[in-house]
Amino acid sequence: MPLAEKFFAVLLRSGGPGLLVLGALDSSFLFAPWGNDLLVVAMTARHPHLGKMLYYAAMSAVGSVIGCLLIDLTLRPLGAKGLERHLSPRRLTRIQAKVTANAGRALAVASLAPPPFPFTAIVMGAAALQYPRKWLLMIVAATRMLRFAALGLLAMRYGVRILKWADNPVVQAFLLALILLCTLGSILSVYGWIRRSRSGPLTGAA
Repeated sequence: MPLAEKFFAVLLRSGGPGLLVLGALDSSFLFAPWGNDLLVVAMTARHPHLGKMLYYAAMSAVGSVIGCLLIDLTLRPLGAKGLERHLSPRRLTRIQAKVTANAGRALAVASLAPPPFPFTAIVMGAAALQYPRKWLLMIVAATRMLRFAALGLLAMRYGVRILKWADNPVVQAFLLALILLCTLGSILSVYGWIRRSRSGPLTGAA
């Protein structure tokens, strides 16, 4: 069994708890684009029942909320000065403009949009600029649930085709490349958070 298939099989067996943990990590300090999206689709394709799908979507959404709460607890006490440590001046200006104009809308769009939309950066900006925590988490919860439920419904409709695609060598190679990318990205992300937390404002790209 190829490495990617083995790793993905482990994630599939993890069920809801695995979705929750991966969602929390991806929405905070790690890097796993499409991780929960792919898992929700794969799990629902294997168990195409509405109750199961809603459970998978809910666990993914709760995980994302937990990750956003971790970011909020880290950035909110530091304020805008803390945000300067994690974003380049150019990106900081864009994020501040979006959050200042309409933080709720920016959070909703970021939660629904696929990578590479800067979801984490928007959450960081909302927290650092003191957008109310309860609204931040409620918006993320609602929109993430909508996103994962929509993917789950598609998986219920096209589950058989999705399972056939999963056996394709090209798809498996893509999964392996994605896993390697996420591993490298997560290492760099954690290192960057630690380094920037100990230093002053950024002078280059984040």
